[in-house]
Amino acid sequence: MIDATLPDLVLGAVEIEPTERGLRPHRLPRHVRERDADPQLTLMEAQPSGVRLRFVTSATLAVLELHTTRVAYRGFARPRGAVDVVIDGAPAGSHALSGGDALELDMQTGATTLVTGAPDTVEVSLPGEGERTVELWLPHNEQVDIVSLRTDAPVRPAPSTDPVWLHHGSSISHGSNAATPTGIWPVVAARRAGVQLQNLGFGGSALVDPFLSRVIRDTPADLISVKLGINVVNLDAMRVRSFVPAVHGFLDTIRDGHPETPLLLVSPIFCGIHENTPGPGGIDPVAAASGETRFIATGTPGDTAAGRLTLEVIREALEQVVAARADDPHLHYLDGRDLYGPEDAEDLPLPDDLHPGPEAHALIGARFADRVLRPGGLVRPHGV
Repeated sequence: MIDATLPDLVLGAVEIEPTERGLRPHRLPRHVRERDADPQLTLMEAQPSGVRLRFVTSATLAVLELHTTRVAYRGFARPRGAVDVVIDGAPAGSHALSGGDALELDMQTGATTLVTGAPDTVEVSLPGEGERTVELWLPHNEQVDIVSLRTDAPVRPAPSTDPVWLHHGSSISHGSNAATPTGIWPVVAARRAGVQLQNLGFGGSALVDPFLSRVIRDTPADLISVKLGINVVNLDAMRVRSFVPAVHGFLDTIRDGHPETPLLLVSPIFCGIHENTPGPGGIDPVAAASGETRFIATGTPGDTAAGRLTLEVIREALEQVVAARADDPHLHYLDGRDLYGPEDAEDLPLPDDLHPGPEAHALIGARFADRVLRPGGLVRPHGV
């Protein structure tokens, strides 16, 4: 039974769309999805990274029914999504998904095939007595339609006075290669620091797009962070001349709606293939032949004379952007290598040479929480 309407229990989504199957959380508003989003971003924004159901109940059992749609690559094995359970702030299990539909892509021909499947039913035992705050974190890497939530006692939305941290980034912020939805680095950081996460990390889509800066401008937040660079490099999308003013314009638009909100600009973490080699990025054909996914940079090492971008160039450019905006006392800069640097790559190498694995996600999240969000860190949320 449910005392509140299901949408009232959802945190971290911008909109919730009714579908034939149920309710689909979206991380971008409809007008952006319909006008501005390309197919890649359309897929990514519907994957509810950082989205969770949060409610108070004395129930002993909760049954969540979901129908997911995942992206699968023919010939490549990809880990499935999961639902993570948190009770009164403590992890209480992770439930791997096995059903749902698959949008199967053939990377050789570009053809797509929809393979249909049954819904998933996640049964969660809630031990103890009395009321508890329950969070059901939705899979970060699969589109979700919430079919139903059934409990054996009433539920109501869980109030929160925690400050809201809005974060925008690439697939690393989206959660690529993390094992579970609470294992992605922004969720690790948010839970460690006691803030509410609004995750606008989108795989392959942190491209300094003006429409994304308008979304951030119009979204309430007590702290904003923007992590830019890796997608611009691995798509070979810009040169220095266009990148620098684009970042200035991106920040200007955010400031139109958040003139005094703490704003953190974060450069890329260490990624050996792109440190000194421009994009575009590509799939390593040798690894692909054995069914393994690894990424490579296809540019020429050191080719930056004509303004081509590498991660080294990006970091220098972002530092210069922040220095040029010294009249903004609420703007800060963080070198991404402080979160994951070359020494970390020795101990916890990127499994596919582009995205951090589960242990590195945990490391990045803990460092971000301690160095940025927690008392004594680089930035404190507005009004806290």
